[in-house]
Amino acid sequence: MMRDVTRVLMILGSGETSPAMVKPHQHLFARLGASARAVALDSPYGFQENADELTQRTLQYFRDSTGHKVEAVTFRSAPAVDPVEHATEMARLRAADWIFAGPGSPSYALRTWAGSAVPDALHARLRDGGAVVFASAAALTLGLVTVPVYEIYKVGATPHWLDGLDIFGRATGLSAAIVPHWNNAEGGTHDTRFCYLGERRLCMLENLLPDSTFVLGIDEHTGLVIDLDTGLAEVVGRGSVTVRTRGVEWSAVAGSATSLAEIAEHAQVELRATPRADPPGAAINARLDVALEQRDVRTALALVAELNRTATTDEQRQVASSYLARCIAALDDPVNLAPYVELLLAERSRARDDKRWADSDAIREGLATIGVEVRDGPDGVTWRLTR
Repeated sequence: MMRDVTRVLMILGSGETSPAMVKPHQHLFARLGASARAVALDSPYGFQENADELTQRTLQYFRDSTGHKVEAVTFRSAPAVDPVEHATEMARLRAADWIFAGPGSPSYALRTWAGSAVPDALHARLRDGGAVVFASAAALTLGLVTVPVYEIYKVGATPHWLDGLDIFGRATGLSAAIVPHWNNAEGGTHDTRFCYLGERRLCMLENLLPDSTFVLGIDEHTGLVIDLDTGLAEVVGRGSVTVRTRGVEWSAVAGSATSLAEIAEHAQVELRATPRADPPGAAINARLDVALEQRDVRTALALVAELNRTATTDEQRQVASSYLARCIAALDDPVNLAPYVELLLAERSRARDDKRWADSDAIREGLATIGVEVRDGPDGVTWRLTR
């Protein structure tokens, strides 16, 4: 059993087994607990001749980088060759606390999973507790609709959507098309952004979307980690996550925090009620206490940002400020200081934009107490360590 009930959807644009994703994977496994049952589903690349090799490489990556044992769940074709063996594999999938799937073909994965136990297993995991980590081709299947990448880019099919699993929509209340490899540049002389579609074909596909559906783009070596219990989301890795509605884009960069409500606002769509409503501020406060106890400053800062964003009274703002002071006090390790200072300065910038001058001053003064000098200049904000 897991230590706590955790419901997390992690969507990766690519680089799911790269050094850039080690820390996000480690953090998620730490939340789930050492006894969490973890499986990797091989369907997206089940048609490839080197499927066995890809599976072993994936399992070794997680074993070496996180220390957590991940087992393979095999479902490479439909109908299954051995119905009894397939039933056993699906039972292992349903019993898992952490489910991963990655590169391959999204259309092949969708054909394989059609009518199977896979969609319900994914939905149940995000509803009842656990984590789903989907990357690259598998990430494409999470939306209301899916880009058939190979058919369009390699075969020349007219741009069209396939029906997706809508796991993202059922879990978050948002209707989206998930597009990984958002910033791909492999084409060199031709546009391969937006998962090899390029701008022209992406615009064609946007015109085919329902009015309430937007495009959620995930850069390569980048991920969006969504806590479904709080509605908070963190961008991890190297790039950005982009919300695009009819050509209008808004992006959140790696290291920043956002929320489902903010994504819905920028997508200009209504956030539908999900099976579990977001908890009140008290629940966020409880998570903040746990994060600070574990010295997880990054998570704590993301939660503080959400408290500030949703605060409507002076009392709520004072609570957020007190937690911010505790975050600063937790920064006592100069070796790992830089990313947290940048996060605090980003929060200071938001405070200045919101005219929360007391919070802005508190961040600057708090950083000064731990030996970080902040300078505001014509070229922006800089900082240096004075101790």
